[in-house]
Amino acid sequence: MNRLNITKEYDFILMGLTDSKEIQLVLSVLFLLIYLVTLMGNTGMMLIICLDARLHTPMYFFLTHLSFLDLCYSTVITPKTFENLFTSIKNISFIGCFIQLYFFVLFGGAECFLLSSMAYDRYVAICSPLHYPVVMSRRRCHALLTGSYLMGALDSSINMLCLSRVNFCGSHVINHFFCDTPAILALSCSDTYVIELIIIIVSGSTLMVSLLTISVSYASILSSILKIGSTSGKRKAFSTCASHLLAVTIFYSTMIFTYLKPKRSYSLGKDQVASVFYTIVIPMLNPLIYSLRNKEVKNAVNRVVKKRENSRQ
Repeated sequence: MNRLNITKEYDFILMGLTDSKEIQLVLSVLFLLIYLVTLMGNTGMMLIICLDARLHTPMYFFLTHLSFLDLCYSTVITPKTFENLFTSIKNISFIGCFIQLYFFVLFGGAECFLLSSMAYDRYVAICSPLHYPVVMSRRRCHALLTGSYLMGALDSSINMLCLSRVNFCGSHVINHFFCDTPAILALSCSDTYVIELIIIIVSGSTLMVSLLTISVSYASILSSILKIGSTSGKRKAFSTCASHLLAVTIFYSTMIFTYLKPKRSYSLGKDQVASVFYTIVIPMLNPLIYSLRNKEVKNAVNRVVKKRENSRQ
């Protein structure tokens, strides 16, 4: 059956995470709770930063959009996963599958470059503090943000263009809980070597360029911190980037494990565990990481709460 017919006559079937009804029920409740925490955590982070004038700095400008991206790409994946687990409705339309994949790659790619922009911001703050207001101007921050979204859109568009050349003539069962590039390529009955190579190069470039920027930034940061004489000064300098470094480590380790390998290395069990982590768990963890380890955010929450209490009196 050719590609045109399958797009008209077939839905894709998402196999999900498990066939056990009991485990499906447990996972559906767990994912619902995680998604609710993700919604509240990321929305709360954006509101706190918006309402507290002291957080209107480049660092928290980028953090606002990190919360937005986490909220977006979690929403692209988690509700459909919950539906599949809770209702056992595993089908997704051909168009719906590729829309899900397009926005997932877009938001994921944008987050890679946003994390590198945040690393550059910390580099300037620690290594060139006197020039920080000039270097990280409003214009520069908006340029970095716009570039992050544009690079994510470019990555996603190239990914879609490549997959549009793939022929599906056999099974339409996706061995995954969402429409992901390796799982879709696994359904192809044609030679996908060139397409796979292009996708790996594009995705690898996104990961490696952003990761290289982060690595160089933190190497410079570490060098500057080691030159600080006092222990308290070193601790204070490191605390300003510890949360971001932790978030970067978790995010990139799972992404590299999943995507920087050929289709023949695709493993349903291992890739699903990694995918659950970066699509569902990490968007919940990021606001917790940045709030629990950040005194400025905690103080901002207290100020906003007190201000609302005073306004009611």
